[in-house]
Amino acid sequence: MKSIIVYSLLCCLLSTISAKTKQTTEYDLCIYGATSAGVIAAYTAAKAGKSVVLIDPGKRFGGMSAGGLGYTDIGNKYVVKGLALDFYRKIGQHYGTLEQWIFEPKVADSIFQSYIQAIDIDVLFEKTLIAVHKKETQIAKIEVQAVSEANEEPLSVSAKIFLDCSYEGDLMAKAGVSYHVGREDNQVYDETLNGVQLMDGHQFPDGIDPYVIPGDSSSGLLWGINAHTLQPDGTGDQKVQAYNYRIALTNVPENRLPIEKPTNYDPTKYELLKRLKEKRPWKGLNDVFIWSLMPNGKTDINNRNGFSTDMIGMNWEYPEADFRKRQEIIKNHEDYTKGLLYFVGNDPSVPAFIREEMQKWGYPKDEYLENNHWTPQLYIRESRRMIGETVMTQHHCQGRTVVDDDIGYAAYTMDSHNCDRLVVNGMVKNEGNVEVGGFPPFPIAYGAIIPKANECTNLLVPVCLSASHIAYGSIRMEPVFMVLAQSAAFAACEAIDAKSTVQQVQISKIKEKWIQNPKGDGRVPDRWVDSQDEKSVTYTGTWEQETKGGFGLAYKKADKADQPSTANFKLIDLEAGYYDIYTYFPKLEGTSNVVTYKIYNGDQVVTKELDLASVQIEGQTSGEWLPLGNYQINGKQSFIEVSNEDADGIITVNSLLFIPKGND
Repeated sequence: MKSIIVYSLLCCLLSTISAKTKQTTEYDLCIYGATSAGVIAAYTAAKAGKSVVLIDPGKRFGGMSAGGLGYTDIGNKYVVKGLALDFYRKIGQHYGTLEQWIFEPKVADSIFQSYIQAIDIDVLFEKTLIAVHKKETQIAKIEVQAVSEANEEPLSVSAKIFLDCSYEGDLMAKAGVSYHVGREDNQVYDETLNGVQLMDGHQFPDGIDPYVIPGDSSSGLLWGINAHTLQPDGTGDQKVQAYNYRIALTNVPENRLPIEKPTNYDPTKYELLKRLKEKRPWKGLNDVFIWSLMPNGKTDINNRNGFSTDMIGMNWEYPEADFRKRQEIIKNHEDYTKGLLYFVGNDPSVPAFIREEMQKWGYPKDEYLENNHWTPQLYIRESRRMIGETVMTQHHCQGRTVVDDDIGYAAYTMDSHNCDRLVVNGMVKNEGNVEVGGFPPFPIAYGAIIPKANECTNLLVPVCLSASHIAYGSIRMEPVFMVLAQSAAFAACEAIDAKSTVQQVQISKIKEKWIQNPKGDGRVPDRWVDSQDEKSVTYTGTWEQETKGGFGLAYKKADKADQPSTANFKLIDLEAGYYDIYTYFPKLEGTSNVVTYKIYNGDQVVTKELDLASVQIEGQTSGEWLPLGNYQINGKQSFIEVSNEDADGIITVNSLLFIPKGND
């Protein structure tokens, strides 16, 4: 991997690129949004030989993945493939593991930069979209302007295909594509979890007074409470789930900057937090924040409970706002969040032991050097959502409706943060939080990333895709965005080569690219042998099917018993060669401390005992890939066998991974 580009050098480079781009404005592919999805799409298309321009109003690659969201929302690693998986493998290389799902922002930033350095594309940073020009259903060109508007003429960019990889869907909207903002009524798609939802998650307990002077409604509402009337469950509205920052702090003294009082600090904004504390006394910082630890003494801090980092109800204007208004909303969120951190560490109402704990943390000197050590990326959980050829709904999430034009999978719970804070029966309540899971990974339709054919025929939208509010809550995870963006880039290349519309692209062509060239750059694909493959796996003894906590849709488990149980994986379709071999280990209660594998490579049998007791599972996952070693596989008779012979508890068989040596 190339070394990390320091910010001053990057600015110089981008200035040069920008000057070049003013003379070259016609491309095969124009991508708006340098999010993780935008970078992956650019890399895929460029490696396919297409000319690409990547445009963003900001000046940093990777969006949330490089902006503080280091505690990756996975759901099930099975859904993460191609360059998305390659990204987490590269992070793993940095930390000395196969894959890493917990990481520092600067590490992600360096990897996204390495993708850009590896390709020949034009990058336009600090440019915002101001106009889209169409000829019938085709986008002919777009106009972008410097965010500073420093007497710079708008720049026109034309392309054969356009991708909107922004979190806001600005290109989609200006292209005249139908979209929705807010929550649909449950009746629209016959759902049960859309619209208004008053639930218990991240909620205030009963009895917290909403008024400035407790008991006196004439004194007005405390800051952060809206004067709305609660509507019936399932009612649609224009309210958007709350945004926040995923906060990187450090407790390493030599890398720590103090959390100082913000210029616009207003302690009255946190009166509700004081009342919540009085009702439920704090035991630690985790009572206020989800305080996830990252490598090297850093954090990824997220929202927790009734009052935290989510700035509920303060983002409703954001999706349709212009650049200036959005910057104002972003600054308000920054002021609120920095004020909250200062409040917890300094306000006399906070218990002394909590203040002391908070003061051990500060802003990391080695992060976000270009933005005064604070992330420039607000977490835009949801903005516009396209209404495309297919609308993904709760029915797709829960398996009642299954698409056949799948180009990726989602696996997270249907997750919405709160959308409003209001008075209910004289008490403060948050409204809108939904966390409903319990379903396996489900396929996402190609029709969900393309507009209706009568609206636009050369645009793909892999981020603000076509989904209901509650279905989007499951799909809207960074690894999934990357997978969908790679599929979108595959589709764009197909459309360019065939001179067709995006609606005319054959799904079989996209799936073929995923099989033959999953990383988009010609590297030999990894191979898996799954426990559910009846052709390749033979079982003896007693095995039970399990569907939760593994890699993929299901796996098998066997207990220690008098009767031996074995699983034999035949490597009949594996080409001869050297492989790094891994086995996926879902850690269950009662798991055996050891398990023994026999690896026959065609010439000899090697026995490998794995110490399962020492395996630590980190992040939002319940399993991990464990190395079996590097082997030369020589013939069709090769196999890997696992048994409960020496087990003192449950053993599992899930999936075997074969990485061609040198592939990564």
